[in-house]
Amino acid sequence: MSHKIVIIDDEVHIRSLLEQTLEELEEEHNVEIFSASDGKEGLALIQEERPQVVFLDIMMPKMNGYEVCRAVKGNSGFDETNIILLTAKGQEIDRKQGMDCGALKYMTKPFDPDEVLSVAKGLLGLDESCGQGWRAGIIQN
Repeated sequence: MSHKIVIIDDEVHIRSLLEQTLEELEEEHNVEIFSASDGKEGLALIQEERPQVVFLDIMMPKMNGYEVCRAVKGNSGFDETNIILLTAKGQEIDRKQGMDCGALKYMTKPFDPDEVLSVAKGLLGLDESCGQGWRAGIIQN
């Protein structure tokens, strides 16, 4: 099975930083990384590529991250797609709304690249140290 990650963020430097953070997965584990610059393009990419992990910004043009998340999680064909909201919106009401729309985890910017890499490895089953409780550990933070 091919592992895929989709990055959806309207800020080019954030997309670039995420791609650089995750590039070791491309090189060492043959993970494919795709990116989109707005919610509508991102949703189409998710539907086409069927990634296991999506790093998704909230505040974007054409379709916001909440809308993308609801569209993906509302489709039973995407049960294996794990959405990580990665956003500057750090208030508790934003976090609750993100989790309510089906996100697995809510992370705020600025983000820790090591945490992003760890989350991706855990969700793709590439982190041998995670064991059985990997998903609970990712959600907990």
